[in-house]
Amino acid sequence: MVLDQEITRKICDFVRLKPRSIQEIAEHIKKNWRTAERYIEKIEEETGFISTRIFRKGTRGALKIVFWNLAEDIHSTSFQAELLDKIMSRWNKGDFTPFDIFQYVPDNKKKALVEYFDKIDPEVEMSERQDFVGLLKQASKQILFFSGNLSWVNSKQGKIQIINIIRELVKRNVSVKIVCRVSMVGLDNVKKLLAINKEVGKDMIEIRHRYQPLRAVIIDNKVIRLRERKDPEFYTHGELEKKIEMFYEIYDHDWIDWLQKIFWKMFSTGIPAETRMKEMEKIRKAFS
Repeated sequence: MVLDQEITRKICDFVRLKPRSIQEIAEHIKKNWRTAERYIEKIEEETGFISTRIFRKGTRGALKIVFWNLAEDIHSTSFQAELLDKIMSRWNKGDFTPFDIFQYVPDNKKKALVEYFDKIDPEVEMSERQDFVGLLKQASKQILFFSGNLSWVNSKQGKIQIINIIRELVKRNVSVKIVCRVSMVGLDNVKKLLAINKEVGKDMIEIRHRYQPLRAVIIDNKVIRLRERKDPEFYTHGELEKKIEMFYEIYDHDWIDWLQKIFWKMFSTGIPAETRMKEMEKIRKAFS
């Protein structure tokens, strides 16, 4: 289904005023209930401007409500306001530690994993313990990536290439949205991912350029995994002997919702990868 820009605008403007039922939206855009629901699902997946919530789920009186998802004021607490400011204003992964988020999540809605690396490069060889493949395969609808230069595109877990998992998911109509650096360094990683769209004949992967400090993935509104790396070369007096990676998983709906809003805020203001790539090609031609 291709989004009609005028209908999309009508739905977004209508929902922005106050939460609406699907029936109200259907009447507003003069479409049937099923068509309205498909539009809502597509807008939610492609823009993040709206979201849905089912009340009284599992009962005959179940009601799906559509609400505006990009409130100007994302934070709801003073400490979230401080975290938001740090995340939105920092450029590099070393400028922010995801533990600052993790510490506020209830114990029964999170878990952490620490791995030590001596000889292998964790950017290339992903361990079975972290099971990034298993995490990605949980997706049935959408994956949101906060990334740097997309180095994970070239990684593998055992004999499984991560990019092949992305390819499989896209073939199953799982959309992939990414905010990352689109620059001369790492440009090949961007091209490898976007090439999958041509392979499958549909634009399921969308990449936007933005400098940001998070390294994280959000799977289907259900789980967030944040990653942090510590390297001995940045420490003195033997404080750290080996490279370590820390993974923080969060299952708390409120925190998932908060981080999703941050993602969509970055994504909506990011520059499409294709636009950046065109400008880079101009530079290459000028100096070739």
